[in-house]
Amino acid sequence: MAVKSLGDYTFPSRSAQENYGEDQLVTVLVEDTMWFCSPVMFRAPRAMTWADFRDQVFRPFIEGDPDHDPSAPRAWTLHGEVFEPRDDQTLTELGVRHKDVIRTRVAA
Repeated sequence: MAVKSLGDYTFPSRSAQENYGEDQLVTVLVEDTMWFCSPVMFRAPRAMTWADFRDQVFRPFIEGDPDHDPSAPRAWTLHGEVFEPRDDQTLTELGVRHKDVIRTRVAA
């Protein structure tokens, strides 16, 4: 469906990478849960390790799900590919870019 604009869009993006310095926006989509209906976006340093992102950013969020099982292994995808991050790698080293979407679900 075509959209007819009433004028030119000449506003600078307020969510552009250059506005975040050494941080970036990282979106996480938790699949196969009835508790979270949409992705969530976090601001995280690009130099943050995966272990810190998982433990300090993602884990407090996912623990809001009353059905969450912290002992269950999780499967991760990034850019539509299987994503197997190492705890000591930074988000940049893992290839996580500004506004990327990381998907996760309980591994089968």
